[in-house]
Amino acid sequence: MSRLPEIIRRHEEEIRTNWLAQASAAVRRVDLMSDKEFQTQSRELLASIAEGAQSGDITHLDSAAWSHARELLTSMSASRAVQGFKPSETATFVLSLKQPLFIAIRKELSGSPDAMFDEIWNATLLLDKLSLITADAFLATREQLIVRQQQEMMELSTPVVKLWEGVLALPIIGTLDSARTQVIMESLLGAVVQTNSKVAIIDITGVPTVDTLVAQHLLKTITAARLMGAECIISGVRPQIAQTIVHLGIDLGQIITKAKLADAFALALQKSGRTVVRVSKPAASTPLAKPESPKGE
Repeated sequence: MSRLPEIIRRHEEEIRTNWLAQASAAVRRVDLMSDKEFQTQSRELLASIAEGAQSGDITHLDSAAWSHARELLTSMSASRAVQGFKPSETATFVLSLKQPLFIAIRKELSGSPDAMFDEIWNATLLLDKLSLITADAFLATREQLIVRQQQEMMELSTPVVKLWEGVLALPIIGTLDSARTQVIMESLLGAVVQTNSKVAIIDITGVPTVDTLVAQHLLKTITAARLMGAECIISGVRPQIAQTIVHLGIDLGQIITKAKLADAFALALQKSGRTVVRVSKPAASTPLAKPESPKGE
């Protein structure tokens, strides 16, 4: 049985004080975390480590005895990932507990070198595993943040613009993939229902290349819009894209395509029963006559 639980209990305040000093010198970020939160995390984490070590098993941290410590580390790592800490800073916060714990072990077992070495090795294994849990939880939270930001960027990069009553425009910039196509489809269909539009212009001027996969994504979006009662027009078809479509044998015969967004917009107005006419230039207004100056001036 390890004596770590007893050593931590007897020297808990001393260990925590030394730990705060050690961690403050190594990874203290006053710009991201207050002193109160920093001290609270160290106090709660040290108490949970002592609680888990009471089971006597300090090598298998997936047991029920270490559930509180795991939950606390996961929560602490997630909050630090959101606050802007680095993974190394979060892991170093846990690893900085080594020296204070080693000092306490030496005080207790200085008369028994073998026992002291065993407990230092046990403490090393324990803190290394705790730091790995911290790193895994931090990276998992960071990945979730990145995925959410990517989703938000995809939604912002595919705005549906109402050009006229019953006419929508969907400018696409960048490469199309399955995830982005789903966002585009949901945005377009939602706008079609909300505005009761009958014509939607999909502008691909900002799409660098159109291959078979991109064409399939476009066809899926157009088919879904048709099912909602909206006809789609593709604009921004450049010569290079037209040649690529022909070489790949992609069939866009049933889809109206235009080279320019202006042409597609004019056609959309025509389909909605409207037209654009040139207004005659208004006649230039006659300048006002300059009033005569009074005599003698």
